[in-house]
Amino acid sequence: MQMSIKVREWLCRLGIETMHEEREEIDREIERRTGRYCDTGVELLSEAEFLTIVESIRRKRKRTAAEELIS
Repeated sequence: MQMSIKVREWLCRLGIETMHEEREEIDREIERRTGRYCDTGVELLSEAEFLTIVESIRRKRKRTAAEELIS
């Protein structure tokens, strides 16, 4: 999967640092929610919607990491 240039620009503009895997998940979620390629889809989102996606991905990754530690 090619990394979205515009998603990376949004993250940089908002001062949000992410790991490569998080950016891939953010791209996929934008595509799922908008039905478009992430570079096009991100333009359809408000800043609040974008931040909601980023935070949901981060929460999910933290929860998965915590579950792996418990197992």
